[in-house]
Amino acid sequence: MLGMLGHTFVSFVDNIMVGQLGTAELAAVSLGNSFMFIAMSIGIGFSTAITPLTAEADAAHNIDQAKATFKNGLFLCTSLGIALFLMVFYAKPLMYLMKQPEEVVELAIPYLDLVAFSLIPLVVFQAIKQFSDGLSMTRYPMYATILANVVNVVLNYVLIFGKFGFPEMGIVGAAYGTLISRFIMVAYLWKLLSIKEHSKAMVTKIKFFVLDTFMIKKIISLGTPSAMQMFFEVAIFTSAIWLSGLLGKNPQAANQIALNLSSMTFMVATGLSVASMVRVGNQKGLKNFKELRRIAFSIFLLSILFAVTFALLFFLFHKQLPKLYVDFNDLKNLADNTEVVGIASQLLIAAAIFQISDSIQVVMLGALRGLQDVKIPTIITFISYWVIGFPISFYFGKEEQYGSFGIWMGVLAGLSTAAILLYIRFNYLTLKLIRENH
Repeated sequence: MLGMLGHTFVSFVDNIMVGQLGTAELAAVSLGNSFMFIAMSIGIGFSTAITPLTAEADAAHNIDQAKATFKNGLFLCTSLGIALFLMVFYAKPLMYLMKQPEEVVELAIPYLDLVAFSLIPLVVFQAIKQFSDGLSMTRYPMYATILANVVNVVLNYVLIFGKFGFPEMGIVGAAYGTLISRFIMVAYLWKLLSIKEHSKAMVTKIKFFVLDTFMIKKIISLGTPSAMQMFFEVAIFTSAIWLSGLLGKNPQAANQIALNLSSMTFMVATGLSVASMVRVGNQKGLKNFKELRRIAFSIFLLSILFAVTFALLFFLFHKQLPKLYVDFNDLKNLADNTEVVGIASQLLIAAAIFQISDSIQVVMLGALRGLQDVKIPTIITFISYWVIGFPISFYFGKEEQYGSFGIWMGVLAGLSTAAILLYIRFNYLTLKLIRENH
């Protein structure tokens, strides 16, 4: 959980520090990160294929298979990171075609150039992290992300505001902080795994370009649907950023605040999702399907407890939390800041309601990935978010309807549908496996 939270904590710090500069800057980071989120979701989603394959090999004490998973997975993720960087880099002109506020686009482009390049170390890190998770060594990626966050906070402070003789770079300073901290994160995690007894033999002395076609195909066949599942979900949140951009810079900045807070709680659920993927993968390797089901439902209940706690926090503090992101002493922008906080506090009520369905759907997806069942869940996520969720967001998100709150009604509908359908799928599959192996 802390490892996953680390990724969003980087943007949490960026948002709070950039928010002090003004609402246009906050909206620019939001717009730039919307492109990043889509690319990140594909990279992170694809890399999850490494975890169940590693967990299965680890349970069977098959070091050769674990090493092949690591090497081929790392090669694929490095290639994907480069492809995603190029995709985001050349997609920048789209911002002008998307009817986003002009001043926001001007600020977002130089920020996006640097942050897009940080996709390469991010996806490489993700490959090593998923391998480490598959070996049940989840502590080391967490250490790496904590280190990256400390570096990011220091660099942000120094470069955004121009402290200790450094130039004042504004939001470009935040981008440099993100980029440098991500390279440090990769180097640190690889170093840790290369000295630990359990992982040393698997991550050192690898012939990077000598590839195993069978393993490459296996990772791609698991990773591609996983990437699509994550893409469908993240893309509906991204469409919320773009739809709120049509309402103006203040609704867009407010949307970014609510999105940033709810993505932090989502990462806690994602941590539990990784736990369910690893444990279900272990039990699948041992062919113990009753135990597999018991473990999955325990994690599932734990995620609901967390979700209810976060829902209550959002509900109780929906007026206070958005104030962290803006500077109320800035009299010049006071009217803008007040409007942003007003809209964001409404959106946090919607975020409170969807905590539970968001947790259920992500933990169920993790358990299904552990079973290496990825094709049907991909269809489920597409239907939930794009056949049901997006049309509701689009219709109710217009100014004459419910505006920003209407956009989030669609997100809530999509998440709830996904939660119900994925739960039904997992329940059906595990009961079937128990019957067949009895």
